This record gives sequence, C-alpha cells and structure tokens, in this order.
Amino acid sequence: MAEEKSNEKLAEKPEMPEKLASIMKRQGYHFVGAHSAVKLCNYTTSSMKEGGTLCYKNQFYGIRSWRCLQTTTAIGCDLACRFCWRIIPEEEGIRWNELNAVSWEDPEAIVEGMINEQKRLVSGYKGNPKVDKEKWREANIPAHATLSLTGEPLFYPRMSEVLEAFHKRKMSTFLVTNGTMPDALSKLTTLPTQLYVSIQAPNKEIYEKVTRPKIPNAWDRFQKFLEIFSTLKTRRVFRLTLVKGLNMTDPEGYAELIKKGNPDYVEVKGFVFVGGSRGKSRGLEYSMMPDKDDIMDFAEKISKASGYLLTDYNKPSKVALLSRDSNAESSRIIDFEMI
Repeated sequence: MAEEKSNEKLAEKPEMPEKLASIMKRQGYHFVGAHSAVKLCNYTTSSMKEGGTLCYKNQFYGIRSWRCLQTTTAIGCDLACRFCWRIIPEEEGIRWNELNAVSWEDPEAIVEGMINEQKRLVSGYKGNPKVDKEKWREANIPAHATLSLTGEPLFYPRMSEVLEAFHKRKMSTFLVTNGTMPDALSKLTTLPTQLYVSIQAPNKEIYEKVTRPKIPNAWDRFQKFLEIFSTLKTRRVFRLTLVKGLNMTDPEGYAELIKKGNPDYVEVKGFVFVGGSRGKSRGLEYSMMPDKDDIMDFAEKISKASGYLLTDYNKPSKVALLSRDSNAESSRIIDFEMI
C-alpha cells in the first residue's frame, strides 16, 4: 500500500520530448516520475556475481557496490562536456532548458520511487546462476544512493529533502555536481555523506573548450561554488576526468583549484571513449584515453604542486586517489552503512 500511495504522487511519464525519452530508455534509463531516473550501474551488476568487479568507491571508501543505487533528480544539464559518455540533448535538437520540470515532484515520493525501481531492476538477476544469492538479497535493500546518473541533480530545488529521505532510510548519499549552481549549494540544509564536484579544466580557457557552457559566466559561478564547497562540513571530493590533448595539462592550475576548494580527496580519472563521447561533434578519439602511466604521472605532478598525498589507484576505473593529508588517508575507508 505504501508503494502504491507513493507512486500516485509521481507522473506516469517523464516531462521531456518523446524522442529523447525513447533514446534514453533504449540506453537503459528507467524514469521515476517526470524528472528523475534510475539506471543499474555496471559495477552493481558485476559485483553481485562471483568474482565480479567492484566499483572504485569500494576500494577507496568502503561502500558495497552491489547495494548502490545510481540515480538523478534532474535530467537536464547546463554544460555540454565533450568527454561525457551521456547523451547531450542538443545533439538531438533538444534544448537543455526544455528538460526543466514544469512542476517538481514530492521528495519522499521520488526516493521511494527510485528504491522501488531499483528493486524491480535487480529482481531480474535472481535466476542468474553466476549471481551470489546473498549479495542479490542485499542488492534489494540499497545502502547507498549515488546522485550522479545524468544531468545536474541540484536543478531539483528540494535536494535537502531528498537527502533527508535517503538518510532516514539509513542510506549514505553521494551527490555529484558540475559546480555551476553555487546558490543551490549554499541553500542545502542537509548535506550528502560525500559531496563531489567535477573539475573539468585547470583554467577558464580550457574550461570553456571542454564544457561548452550553455549558460553565461559558468567559470565565475564555478569559482564561487568552490568557495562555498570549501566551507562545508561533510566529506568533499574533487573528480577530474582527464583527456589527453584537451584538459590533461597544467597540473599547477589544478593544484590552485584544489587549494581553493580544499577537498578531502581528489580523484584523478582517465576519460573513456564510450557512449556519447564517441560522437563526431565531440571531436575526441580513442587515442586520447590516458593509460595508467599517464594518470599516475599526472597525479604525481598534481600531488607535488598541491601537497596532497598520492595514496591509491583503481585499475578497472582508471582512477588515482589523492588524499589531503595522512589523517584523510587513514580515515577514508569507513562503514557508510553505519551513518
């Protein structure tokens, strides 16, 4: 009954052009009401299997990959990052602000709908002989919500209530934002367990080439965002996605941003030539993917310039981890399910 009442508060279909909705459905997105969505992460499905690959967040921070809910509260995004594997609406002739909801839905109903949809998606793996049955049972009770699926989650104006709804269910939250909404960040009354901001470039010139902003003053908004970010009392992470020949340059510039934002951790990640990033309009090539040596070398340069410690590397995700200091390094792996 609770599920039925919750679903009654959600729209039966997304508030977006049918063309875009159709493409996203074929790509594995499952809509929750008018403006939210869920999609099973490859690491969620892989980690349920015997000997399956775990997400780098398991290695770095201790989460259980098979219990992670990958989702978003908003489909639209005000950047068009060239390395993004997701679909960019403008590439299909749809403006990003066409995806802003006419009316934003109830936070409690959204969260309940997300969890219900995740259970429905996971249910299909019950009969898979390769799946660990105990992990499958645990996967039906998500312990972590990663608000990073697509779009910019902070477009949703009641994010604090969404975070509260997850925390009430004893779930940890990972909120990933592109850093263009400082006002929305400053208004959060409930913070995520771990807050990420994407760091797409070391300076304004490269930032505009990489992100192709759809809004004015994006770099200035990003700078203001970092100022607020640096003051927040939660675990804070920078995520760099590096592309050879594009933004994998000027480690000193990245170090200056690190000093400004003062994150607990910095993830130095290699771009992967998959999904939307392969589109001709993006101007990227397979050869622009950095390998482990490239990533480790660049991470070491950032480490030297910033004073952060290079503390780990995850091979499947091609990502190195920098920790602010030895205290951050010693406390990075915690039991998020106890939060």
